[in-house]
Amino acid sequence: MAKKSEKIKQHVKKRYAKLAKGTSCCDVTTCCGPSARTSYAKMIGYSDTELEGLPDSVVRTVAGCGNPTALADLREGEIVLDLGSGGGIDAFLAAQKVGSKGKVIGVDMTEEMVRLAKKNAERVKTENVEFRLGEIESIPVEDRTVDVIISNCVINLSPDKDKVFTEAFRVLKPGGRMLISDIVTQGELPNKIRENLEMWAACIAGALDEKEYLQKIRNAGFNKVEVMAKNDFMGMVSSIKVRAYKPSN
Repeated sequence: MAKKSEKIKQHVKKRYAKLAKGTSCCDVTTCCGPSARTSYAKMIGYSDTELEGLPDSVVRTVAGCGNPTALADLREGEIVLDLGSGGGIDAFLAAQKVGSKGKVIGVDMTEEMVRLAKKNAERVKTENVEFRLGEIESIPVEDRTVDVIISNCVINLSPDKDKVFTEAFRVLKPGGRMLISDIVTQGELPNKIRENLEMWAACIAGALDEKEYLQKIRNAGFNKVEVMAKNDFMGMVSSIKVRAYKPSN
């Protein structure tokens, strides 16, 4: 199992390294052009106001399935953690909402994405964002230091979701909240899809049944687990936005 998990991670890293370099499109789009990228970003929930002023190097790496900052109710001064931060779009939008007294930490396992995100931070002149190289199964953040966790279509890419949610629970402050946009299924996917590395990179093969996904969040210790929005877009595959809280004590 460990060997299989590592094989999946390496394939996903390779795919998103190409996206960071601008040599590949994410499978959820049909064209690499700037207008197509902007249209895709709008389709999954980003507004014209949010996209305005962002450089193409940010927009072209949008590969999520929603806009988690839209429902996160971010407040000035909060510490936000973005799991799987990619080119940085959600981190930058969160940084605007938490202001200079707040901070956003983006974590991504792909070296090329982290380098791109750091360059993007310079381009958008954002000083309250930090990007760290690391895996979401072993988050490089100290215990109980984060107010809010956001993540955009990334946890489905992990072969060990239990570990991801356990780590998320660890780094959140008591009373902290998590807002995730992700892909789930309604029932079990066929094995031929589960075993396909390209389908893992395309955010499909790693998707869990919705009930199982939500239960894993509860198993990690979260409460008030709620599906805020849901869109069916590919037969038995759906995108959902989930909010959950770490108990205050």
